Amino acid sequence: MDRLRRSVTRRPADGQGQSTLPALRLLPMIQSLYLAGPDIFRPDAAARGEQLKALCARHGFEGLFPLDAQVAGHATGDPLETARWIYRADIGLLDAADAVLANLDFFRGAEPDSGTCFEVGYAIARGKPVYGYVPEGGSLAERIRRRCPEYLGEDAGNDMQGWQLEEFGLPLNLMLAVPCVMVVGDAEAALQRLRRDLDARHRVA
Repeated sequence: MDRLRRSVTRRPADGQGQSTLPALRLLPMIQSLYLAGPDIFRPDAAARGEQLKALCARHGFEGLFPLDAQVAGHATGDPLETARWIYRADIGLLDAADAVLANLDFFRGAEPDSGTCFEVGYAIARGKPVYGYVPEGGSLAERIRRRCPEYLGEDAGNDMQGWQLEEFGLPLNLMLAVPCVMVVGDAEAALQRLRRDLDARHRVA
């Protein structure tokens, strides 16, 4: 494992040096963004969705917020059927979007929201670019040490249960950080990065 770690080239933690791995040839076609993240669980989720969509519009994109597809009348009284309905509705929005803007901050622990992780993987598998954002720089292990010290063990390389902390210089687990374009900051910063990438792509096209 140590040899593998040393063989991995460290990329800047602020995301500025990361390559846009997700199919750059598709960038000129981006008009709509699926807004992934745990924001749907906020007390003000609907208002937050409108804020995010307004941010997207200011940068020339249409934002698709998961709650947009979840109309009040879909509830059947059966929780499982409701969950299946929401799943299908969100997949429909993901399929309709050209790319994904993902809030990948820690959520209820030291990892991103699990539903968001699934949506990112689904989008990557469908060839859609994903721009993820986290609020602070540093590697995943550094971010855990800074924000969740209660999870750490006596050995700095392990958690309190003795399980190894992933350390490749990336802000998240490599299965998220490698295929995504990672940005340090908020949704605005990620949208600015996406707009810069699109403009640069247009200039060389």
